Amino acid sequence: MNEIAEGLFHWKAVHPRIKTEVSSYYAEDARTLIDPMLPDAGIEWFRSHGRPERIVLTNRHHYRESDALRREFDCPVMCNEAGLHEFEGGPKVEGFLFGDQIAPGIAALEVGAICPEETALHIEAGGGTLSFADALINYGEIRFVSDRLLGDDPEAVKRGIHESLRALLERDFDNLVFAHGDPLVSGGRAALQGFVDAAGSGG
Repeated sequence: MNEIAEGLFHWKAVHPRIKTEVSSYYAEDARTLIDPMLPDAGIEWFRSHGRPERIVLTNRHHYRESDALRREFDCPVMCNEAGLHEFEGGPKVEGFLFGDQIAPGIAALEVGAICPEETALHIEAGGGTLSFADALINYGEIRFVSDRLLGDDPEAVKRGIHESLRALLERDFDNLVFAHGDPLVSGGRAALQGFVDAAGSGG
């Protein structure tokens, strides 16, 4: 577990289905788990850092190991309502709307484009943080996922994401965190602005 900014913790674990490392986060003051895998430190770690009160998925594909955590802490799992069809046969997942304040200091913002429920979280912790699902990844540089994961018209999806990113830049933040890839702590706004400018110019 790594405290990447005040009150915001990050860890990596290998996803059992896709067989690659993914990133998870815990916003301590908001008592909110984001796209959680189980940390190497174990569930007990959370007992000394504020018992989680909710689990938030940035899209419907990020349920990951939420079952073990919801059983341990009896907390709800939440996803944007556009993704709830994924869970019609269980497990139970509660819906939220874009624009909702889903936890103290955490707002759910629309990204869409790559999938209808694609959500960015604006987290007040650490001086302002944006959390991304699958729209952007960060492995040495911020980029889109590969075209094969963007459906039948990757360029249209990229344009949709690009427009959403422009709106997100109006928020107050300095950190970026990703479900896939490494957090970018400090300088996140400038990095995202640079990516948006380059994508807009075809770079």
